[in-house]
Amino acid sequence: MNLADLTTFRVGGPAPHLMTVRSRSELVDCCSRHRLQPDRPDRSVPDVLFVGGGSNLLIADEGFTGPACVIRSTGIDERPAGTGQRLLTVEAGENWDAFVASTLRRGLTGLEALSGIPGSVGATPIQNVGAYGAEVAESIDSVLAFDRITGEQLRFGAQDLGFGYRTSMFKRTAAEHGAVRFVVLAVTFRLPEATMSAPVRYSQLARALGVEIGARVSACEVREAVLALRASKGMVLDDADHDTWSAGSFFTNPILPADAVLPEDAPRYPVTDPLTGAQDPAVVKTSAAWLIDHAGFAKGFGIGDRRATLSTKHTLALTNRGDASTADLLELARRIRDGVEGIFGIRLEPEPNLVGCRL
Repeated sequence: MNLADLTTFRVGGPAPHLMTVRSRSELVDCCSRHRLQPDRPDRSVPDVLFVGGGSNLLIADEGFTGPACVIRSTGIDERPAGTGQRLLTVEAGENWDAFVASTLRRGLTGLEALSGIPGSVGATPIQNVGAYGAEVAESIDSVLAFDRITGEQLRFGAQDLGFGYRTSMFKRTAAEHGAVRFVVLAVTFRLPEATMSAPVRYSQLARALGVEIGARVSACEVREAVLALRASKGMVLDDADHDTWSAGSFFTNPILPADAVLPEDAPRYPVTDPLTGAQDPAVVKTSAAWLIDHAGFAKGFGIGDRRATLSTKHTLALTNRGDASTADLLELARRIRDGVEGIFGIRLEPEPNLVGCRL
């Protein structure tokens, strides 16, 4: 099977040693068979590639020669968690958006602003998935993970996971070892029993809903508004729309020293702790999309034969126009990264995981 069939970019070469796990026990067995050596002597030998929804992967055209594990474990366990709250333990392979929709049917709120994000539940704490003023870290109670070094199953509380903007302890340890150490088995969410949404924090969403920042409206209304906004940007998967043949936002919003020199009209956003809401006065976040726009890269920008272009709806997404290769997407990403750095002195960092390739 080509890994292109398992990713939203729809690129990536063959995986001759691919397996699919459909339960937590099968995932544990897979992890147990493929333990991680903390000091791998030969980093050129590929480790295991874990694939969930494939929405955050850019895989080399040559494919992946090591073992590849597709996580399709499913199941949701619900139980009370004190007055007005419920705990939902969700297996890693559950589809994220389907799970979000199910929370509203259960009369629970807190995840509605994260509607429409492609991928699996198990991937969300790794990247601390966020959108429209919400981050998944705010609703996570704990995560059960397999430690591929010790062979233990460990439960981490939210405070143990070092959540930040599009990062977590899971992501940092993977970077440290050059391979995944902790494989998410299940995620437990703590959600309030309510029909009204969490406070609306994002100005574009507030405008779409016709309310002020901080207002609460029907959680179902928030979900519908978020889905409409995402669709208008090509951020809801649609086989017929090549703007959605992407990994969503390709570059993260840069976090800079608070005294960084930015153009006067460049956006500046506070950086806050996703669990406490405390602002970090030492840093500021700016908009990657603004930098790309103002560096001269318009919607639909492409190079060469334009097999890969920026989305025609949203300059932060790199897209496969139907027959692009990973090499095409990387060439486009380099052009944009280098162009932004040449003008603003800010180096954009990719959000997707690059497998067998480099930017």
